Amino acid sequence: MTQSDVLKIQNHGAIAHIALNRPEKRNALNDDLIAALDAFFSSLGDETRAVIVSGEDGHFSSGLDLSQHVARASLEVMAHSRNWHRVMALVAQSPRPVIAAMSGAVMGGGLEFAATCHVRVAEESVRFQMPEGLRGIFVGGGGSVRISGLIGADRMTEMMLTGRSYTGVEGERLGLAHHCVPEGQALTKAFELAERIVKNSPTINQFIIQAIAQIAAMPPEAGLYAESLVAALSQTGPDAEEGLRAFLEKRQPVFVR
Repeated sequence: MTQSDVLKIQNHGAIAHIALNRPEKRNALNDDLIAALDAFFSSLGDETRAVIVSGEDGHFSSGLDLSQHVARASLEVMAHSRNWHRVMALVAQSPRPVIAAMSGAVMGGGLEFAATCHVRVAEESVRFQMPEGLRGIFVGGGGSVRISGLIGADRMTEMMLTGRSYTGVEGERLGLAHHCVPEGQALTKAFELAERIVKNSPTINQFIIQAIAQIAAMPPEAGLYAESLVAALSQTGPDAEEGLRAFLEKRQPVFVR
């Protein structure tokens, strides 16, 4: 186990578990925590095949630490936002699947961070909220693209205008979460899903994460062509041979990087 002041890191075989560690601020994302996430996702080795993200002491993240943003010039705010975009892209484009185990507050920048994760597990008591409109500010961590992509621009507009919050049950229905579990069970479910994911071919996991996101942004015909290219790359490699052989031999496949 390694630990910094703001980010706890534990390794469980091929699964890395990172926990946001600012419980006194409900794990609000400050500059130090963004830098710690940057360092972690920039240095992942091949031994890690999946990452679980959670928050310490009952909350995933209450959002941006507003105490750092009371008096910043416009260009400073833009530079800060663009740095968030860069770090969030490391998560969204990570070749290792990232699973969010969400409890308590998942608000503002915390929801923007969660939206970058590839699998999201929410406890029933989670509070999803985008309160920026109530604070006199606009989103800056990628939410206008990623959260809108999950629930639609119309619903996100209403969330920000009214400060409306959603429970974990409602969030699963809307697309903010893929799984909804009873209180206290998010981390257990996240590890269950991670154990399943790490048995996949690491190459195919990377194709799934990166190719689908790119294809979704393409015109339909270009997307179909790109799909054929990825299919050709995947189905002519050693992982496809092992996967099909294992199916015919009625055993679990063993994929190596």
